[in-house]
Amino acid sequence: MKAEYLLADRGYDVNYIIDHAQELGMRVVIPPKKNRITQRKYNKDLYKIRHIVENTFLHLKRWRGIATRLGVF
Repeated sequence: MKAEYLLADRGYDVNYIIDHAQELGMRVVIPPKKNRITQRKYNKDLYKIRHIVENTFLHLKRWRGIATRLGVF
C-alpha cells in the first residue's frame, strides 16, 4: 500500500499498526488513546479533514436509504 499519511481514529492506536505504517514510510495521524503512558503528537489539522470525510460518507449513506426507499414502509 502506498500512502503519505495514515489517518485513523483512536480505535487504531495500537503499536503494531503504527509501527507497520512507519515501516512503509507513512506519517501516522492517529490521536493517542487517553490511557497511553506517553502521549504521541499528531497533526490535528489533518485529523479534522479525516473527520469531515467520514461525516460526508455518513450523509451519503443516509441519502442512499432515502433515494432507494430502504427502510421506508
